[in-house]
Amino acid sequence: MTNNEFIEQIGKCVKKYAYVYGIEVHSPIIAQAILESGWGKSGLASKYHNYFGLKCGSSWKGKSVNMATKEEYKVGTLTNIRDNFRVYDSMDAGIKGYFDFINTSRYANLKGVKSPEEYVRRIKADGYATSSKYVDNIMRVIRDNKLTRFDDKVGGNMKKEELTGKVLSGKEIINILAKRVINGDYGTGVDRKEKLGELYPIVQKRVNELC
Repeated sequence: MTNNEFIEQIGKCVKKYAYVYGIEVHSPIIAQAILESGWGKSGLASKYHNYFGLKCGSSWKGKSVNMATKEEYKVGTLTNIRDNFRVYDSMDAGIKGYFDFINTSRYANLKGVKSPEEYVRRIKADGYATSSKYVDNIMRVIRDNKLTRFDDKVGGNMKKEELTGKVLSGKEIINILAKRVINGDYGTGVDRKEKLGELYPIVQKRVNELC
């Protein structure tokens, strides 16, 4: 997969999930995936579809893998550690996993942010990354790859009530997706299945209930 193909595939997945979680910028998330996964070529990304270096933590109930990594607990000093990382079955699941990860009160201040740099500064301040140069590195990736083009039309079809800034429950997410399906945003048949991915059966069931 070329770098441009990686950007387009990640961008497509981000677009599918971002608005559901109240996230209004796409470019910093695409840049995070590029930086954290080495363009999808790291072992964690290529084998386990974890494009953001997401660790398990106490709440994770899915599959995991123990791998070596580096953390910058002290500015300018890298510490080698091993930790358990989340494992996903596909790129789509890995991108959705990122949004599930930030869909907590800890990262609630990311919702509704329209500036890519402000998004990165907030997620860094929230404790997402230890690198002292994280903001600069992410912004460089955005600039070098002109990723703000993915932000140009973000939010155009969003409803105000969908961007309240609160942490959404799984049921609320499915309801929003079902309403968008009914409005025609996800097409029909195979096209709808492809766009919704693993969420298709659950969303379609809710669509049937609403109709």
